[in-house]
Amino acid sequence: MPKTLRKPAELAAARLVAPELLPDLEKVAGRYAVAITPTIAGLIDRDDPADPVGRQFVPDPAELATTADELADPIGDFAHAPVKGIVHRYPDRVLLKPLHACPVYCRYCFRREQVGPGGEALDDAELDAAVAYIAERPEIFEVILTGGDPLMLAPRRLRVILRRLAEIPHLGVIRLHSRVPVADPARIDEALTEALALEQPAVWLAVHINHARELSPPTLDACRRLTRAGIPLLGQTVLLNGVNADPAVLEDLFRAMVRARIKPYYLHHPDSAPGTARFRLDLAEGQALMRRIQGRVSGLCQPAYVLDLPGGHGKVPVGPAYHRQVADGTWQLRDSRGQEHAWPPLSARASDRAVAARSRSRTAAAGRD
Repeated sequence: MPKTLRKPAELAAARLVAPELLPDLEKVAGRYAVAITPTIAGLIDRDDPADPVGRQFVPDPAELATTADELADPIGDFAHAPVKGIVHRYPDRVLLKPLHACPVYCRYCFRREQVGPGGEALDDAELDAAVAYIAERPEIFEVILTGGDPLMLAPRRLRVILRRLAEIPHLGVIRLHSRVPVADPARIDEALTEALALEQPAVWLAVHINHARELSPPTLDACRRLTRAGIPLLGQTVLLNGVNADPAVLEDLFRAMVRARIKPYYLHHPDSAPGTARFRLDLAEGQALMRRIQGRVSGLCQPAYVLDLPGGHGKVPVGPAYHRQVADGTWQLRDSRGQEHAWPPLSARASDRAVAARSRSRTAAAGRD
């Protein structure tokens, strides 16, 4: 039975890396976790060194170079961790990180310094403290299970965690973020879907997908099992050079998501994680890409383009602007073809002026009477 590839020598034997790269890749693997599941390995075109699926998961010697702007904790998890396993950046929601293991390890991951095989999972006492923190704060409406990948938990353990959260009366939503439906879709079985099935709070699942080819037939089957169990699906995507930084590729991806009943939710500008410079692009390039797809795909297919500010200050929308105010206080709005239009329209403004003039005239006449 095929197994998850974790060592550079195994990647070379599977023709995913060149043998001459093994000395450098051993150094990469010594610093950042490596894992490629059989499902993902089967999606990689071994004859294409620029394959967009392989680029996301196959280690590269470039990861040994850290640039001056890269940070071990690029989105500031540590600055907002009041108790182990909790990150509380926003007033109404918290992250709960029950484990640090993933089915695959993305080469651009913003938590790449924290995750990996054998990464600490919360023990019972630590889980008690994390749940107590949430229960004691009625302003918390949403808990987001991440990590690591929460769907790597055994269904029984996942069920325990979700049922404990369900006992907190002020929670309205439990959201889980996962690569499992893409990387290891066979894990989405009856036991796991039953563990996710809660009446309240509402359970949502955000699936991380960066390229339409990741929506393989087994992944589509897994997504159908989830939606049939009543679990709504969101899509999270990272904008990556060499993977999806192209309007046609993004259009294909977002349409494929919507066909699979996955609502594109966030398009993340890549974070400044160590050794990930080859994936990053300028913010203006990302805005230009979003501008290209606006009007070409429906609103259902368009995620919010966001950037997670370093230091733990949270996500901010960074999509392109389609409006500007001009000197007379009116607005110029740009359509999907790049043409600008006045708002309110000239005809509406002329009508408003005529109404105002008539009103002034009636007021003056009343004064004379």
